[in-house]
Amino acid sequence: MGPRLALAGLAAVGATLALASCSVQSGGGNPDVVAGKQLFVSKCGSCHTLARAETKGTVGPNLDEAFQRALKDGMERSDFVGAVHGWILHPNQNSPMPAKLVEGQDAYDVANYVAQSVAKPGKDTGVLAEAVKKPGTGKPAVESNGTLQIDADPTGQLSYVTNKATATAGQITIKMQNKSGTPHDIVIDGKGKSQQVDNGGTGSFTADFPAGSFTFYCSVDGHRAAGMEGKLTVK
Repeated sequence: MGPRLALAGLAAVGATLALASCSVQSGGGNPDVVAGKQLFVSKCGSCHTLARAETKGTVGPNLDEAFQRALKDGMERSDFVGAVHGWILHPNQNSPMPAKLVEGQDAYDVANYVAQSVAKPGKDTGVLAEAVKKPGTGKPAVESNGTLQIDADPTGQLSYVTNKATATAGQITIKMQNKSGTPHDIVIDGKGKSQQVDNGGTGSFTADFPAGSFTFYCSVDGHRAAGMEGKLTVK
């Protein structure tokens, strides 16, 4: 089954597979699926759910769900590479996909990783399991001289660099830098909300904090639901 039939088959089951964060061109050579996973997580994961990549974006289609029916209908994973390329090269007219976010061999690597991973039970193993640092697993952020910095994950994953923070009671400035291209903010209900920033921008707010436990999270649509939150313990 060639790419055209693959596309037709997926369309028949109602799958809308425009990778909302990726626009790619055909590549060649041997695919590097480790690089493909890394690129998918950083460039596409903020918009798409793909269980094996541990991404939970909701702007674009859930890729596992989109391909399940096609697999049951007998499509081969090798056909998915062409299908993914077809849609990301020619997205729907109203798609939020930016053009040429990844190209050439990078695009080929992403397409191959997606094709081998969608709707596949279990977790990645071996080098693929170590390809991307798990989100939110950095060392706890610690307040210093009244400032607590909790940065967004620089790879574009829907998380902060850590999901734990500590501080001393009193006036605290909560500060977040976001080096990724995906907009984020940081919010603590009843205390404040930073600006939405991206591409190296920094947002902050200042409030008085008594001793207690507080939840910080990103208020951009779908980000908190995808796991972009953590706990601040004030003593």
